[in-house]
Amino acid sequence: MKPIALRSLLLPILCMGSVAAVLAPGQSMPAPAQRPNIVFIFSDDHAAQAIGAYGSAWAPTPRLDRLAAEGMRFNHCLCTNSICGPSRAVVLTGKYSHLNGLTDNKCRFDGSQETFPKLLQKAGYETAIVGKWHLGSDPTGFDYWEILPGQGEYYNPEFKTASGAVKRPGYVTDIITDRAIDWLRNRRDRHRPFVLMCQHKAPHRPWQPAPRHLHLFDNVTVPEPPTLFDDYAGRCSGARNQEMTIARHMLPAFDLKVTPEPGDDSEDARMWKRQYNRLDSAQRKAWDEAYGPRTEDFRKANRSGADLTRWKYQQYIKDYLRVIAAVDENVGRILDFLEEAGLAANTVVVYSSDQGFYLGEHGWFDKRWMYEESLSMPLLVRWPGTVKPGSVDDHLVSNLDFAETFLDIAGVPAPAAMQGRSLVPLLKGTAPPDWRKTFYYHYYEYPQPHHVPPHYGVRTERYKLIYYPLTDEWELFDLARDPRERHSVHADPAYADTVRRLKAELTRLREQYGDRTTK
Repeated sequence: MKPIALRSLLLPILCMGSVAAVLAPGQSMPAPAQRPNIVFIFSDDHAAQAIGAYGSAWAPTPRLDRLAAEGMRFNHCLCTNSICGPSRAVVLTGKYSHLNGLTDNKCRFDGSQETFPKLLQKAGYETAIVGKWHLGSDPTGFDYWEILPGQGEYYNPEFKTASGAVKRPGYVTDIITDRAIDWLRNRRDRHRPFVLMCQHKAPHRPWQPAPRHLHLFDNVTVPEPPTLFDDYAGRCSGARNQEMTIARHMLPAFDLKVTPEPGDDSEDARMWKRQYNRLDSAQRKAWDEAYGPRTEDFRKANRSGADLTRWKYQQYIKDYLRVIAAVDENVGRILDFLEEAGLAANTVVVYSSDQGFYLGEHGWFDKRWMYEESLSMPLLVRWPGTVKPGSVDDHLVSNLDFAETFLDIAGVPAPAAMQGRSLVPLLKGTAPPDWRKTFYYHYYEYPQPHHVPPHYGVRTERYKLIYYPLTDEWELFDLARDPRERHSVHADPAYADTVRRLKAELTRLREQYGDRTTK
């Protein structure tokens, strides 16, 4: 008979003491066995319009659709700052970018500040993160971590761990899920509730599919968005001067997988070669079989103008959807493991993405803008016994709310410094009468990449007011009459009262959230 470790005897007592330390006076402590586990699956740049549950007819997402059918779909989850690192910092801290210190991807996250994983640790939860981190500093507040350095790679990626770097062969979305399931199966302490953050690189640029999906959507034409050929009339000058169009800014080799000509030493060709040289022999064979015909077609067709833009769109959107297919399959693997391990009934599963993304709308790829496609994040939540299957919520919610929601699920009070609100009442089908009616947004990164000007604004159910400090320009969109946001009505006298009201609300929100930045 094996001796019982002293740690095993003391752990339940220590955990209970830790929970008591963070509870408010008079608040009852949940029994450890009753506290739900949390699995947070977070992708990168997954647009809501590329999920079947959000209405896409083309997205290969049956497992995500299953998650929505078994839980709640939030129709208006909005990002505070539509860019990778800042969104992740907001999720961890429950604070806007100007307070958590990560306003753009050039910043480094201060890991000494309070985060929801640290608070859950103190409350007896075991915490783990696997996959994309993208915050510069190493993770803090996690009992176990294994992260991609920077953006990470799609094929044969390296990972950083507390004990050093390790290279893992295969496809990154599969590997991240492998490591997450390995932690759930073999590494976690079964006497403690857990929170696992499983964070995918996909479907981030350059949209490199798994070998098994390289021919998905062959001989299929994906419908074009109505604004693929947007002329940007009636918008701010920045909409015309950005550098994120499919027509002019998508790179033939790196983005579209067109093999460079021999001797091509452009930056595009060099980036392609770095990626291609990562492939093992089997991966390279699959790549050549899939993208060789595309390269030949690109060189022989002699396309130009709108015809070339349409061709680029088809290559882009198919690769994007192929990458999504692997994300969806691996969400299914997590759901299946929870069932097999007997964990599903007491585990809250959350799926989201760090922001939205342009899938050809306005002729764009990437994100950043306060326009709907990048502002909106998917959010699906399954909580057996609490969330009504197939339910839908239309309130204005945000990644600002995630930290407080996770704490509330665990029965842990949120610090007063956090700026969001717990979604638990909405998940239970009870809408607080004072739920937010307006939402504040602020984007900072400029000029590169993509030359999107800094801006901030306010969104209501119907309207969106945006201000661009560098050019002193305003935009107002009536989302009921102009859902694709093609024509600003800021200068229309019929909207003068709306403009005055929303400018006052924007000032109030900036004061409420303590945002005194001028750009």
